[in-house]
Amino acid sequence: MKPFSVIIAALFCGWVSCIAQTSDYKSVEVEAFSQTIADANVVCLDVRSAEEYATGHLADAINIDVRKPDFEPRAVTTLPKGQMVAIYCRSGKRSKMAADILVKKGYQIVELNSGIIGWTKAGKPTTTEAVDLFSTKKGTSIYIYSIKHGSVRMKIGDKWLYVDPVSNGVAPATDFTAMPKADYILVTHEHFDHLDSLAIRQLTKDETTLIVNPKSHEFLGGIGEAMKNGEKKNLSKIIKLNAVPAYNTTKEKLQFHPKGRDNGYVLTIEGFCIYVAGDTEETPDMKKMGNVDVAFLPCNLPYTMSVEQMVSAAKTIKPKVLFPYHYGETDVNQVVKSLEGSGVDVRIRPYK
Repeated sequence: MKPFSVIIAALFCGWVSCIAQTSDYKSVEVEAFSQTIADANVVCLDVRSAEEYATGHLADAINIDVRKPDFEPRAVTTLPKGQMVAIYCRSGKRSKMAADILVKKGYQIVELNSGIIGWTKAGKPTTTEAVDLFSTKKGTSIYIYSIKHGSVRMKIGDKWLYVDPVSNGVAPATDFTAMPKADYILVTHEHFDHLDSLAIRQLTKDETTLIVNPKSHEFLGGIGEAMKNGEKKNLSKIIKLNAVPAYNTTKEKLQFHPKGRDNGYVLTIEGFCIYVAGDTEETPDMKKMGNVDVAFLPCNLPYTMSVEQMVSAAKTIKPKVLFPYHYGETDVNQVVKSLEGSGVDVRIRPYK
């Protein structure tokens, strides 16, 4: 008979072997994790709840709740297969759960063993800026950051694009000098909460392309390039831009955004379509939009859409993901409820 200690050792070795086969990911401490996510090609994934994420998270971290029943399909749809994914949660338990799931799906995973608790104890920074990640069929990553109101920034591959950046005109004040310089700036129209010369100056570098509607072009003294409704432009080899109509249709609102003056913008990146509507109500032009992957629609009475109009517009456009924006005091959670079961993924971000 074998000694008891030999039997225990054999069982332990078998257990370790089993773990090595089923948990094929790296679990690291704070400094190693910090070095990992410093690589721009690494996707940082927060697997806590949306409520936990909103209180503070790592910069550039996207959020998919591992405890939600749709975690696996959402993760597979969102995360690019060719890139490493760095996962964390509160203390390290949920991140290990997520790592096990994603390793089986073929992802290369690094997991923060001590979670965001260990991260903050080590004095590492967090942010409350929400981030969403999308990928084109060719694998180009598109990060979308919510700033506020109608101000949006996107990282498309290695290019930075801003829509309607506003510094002090809308609370809270935004210091754009703390953000990456813009490769492209798009301005929908000349109202103070969309056109801000200070923000444009803070974001501009020698190579920045500024696109504005004709009225904003006048306000800026001829700076930038004016695009009218219906005009198209290639911003780069992979980014195509189309200026589309944005206007009021309700009789008592026509003075706010008259037809033909303001722009919405459609960005097409390797077939991936993003529609930023600008200040508009639901219009007949939306029926011609075609396939839309991501849409930004305004919801702020009396100037833009009501909740009912936004829901109707969403059902017309049928985007895969809808971001209600420019919503002020509107309860946009009504949009979420109204579009349940429609196939539109409504994501509420801080665009007050």
